[in-house]
Amino acid sequence: MARMLVNIDVDDLAKGIDFYTRAFALTVGRRFGRFAVELLGAEAPIYLLVKTAGTAPFAGAAETRRFERHWTAVHLDFAVDDVEAALDRALSAGARQEGPVQDHNWGRMALMADPFGHGFCLLQFSGAGYDEVATA
Repeated sequence: MARMLVNIDVDDLAKGIDFYTRAFALTVGRRFGRFAVELLGAEAPIYLLVKTAGTAPFAGAAETRRFERHWTAVHLDFAVDDVEAALDRALSAGARQEGPVQDHNWGRMALMADPFGHGFCLLQFSGAGYDEVATA
């Protein structure tokens, strides 16, 4: 069985710690020098890794790291009990809301971006949650 760890590149560790602890009530677990920290309180540990803007993510990469809003096929979803309260916390911590809160037959969703340009969603499930739309 594999264990999931979430790694998020940030260009400013203090700013990353401030955002993720304020927005999601995460706590600092272990520190790894000046370049990484473990955040606890989610179902998987989240590691903030300091990376400089403009550096290559791997040898020969065509793109470099950037911390303005960017799109990636992978993002984080934070399941919350109250999307409006979570939205207020995230915004006050420095997140950007990307459109109105959406209502679905499985619950509510707010599309967001963190201060480092990474997309994430706030989800508030209702009824059977995703089982409302599951087919198998």
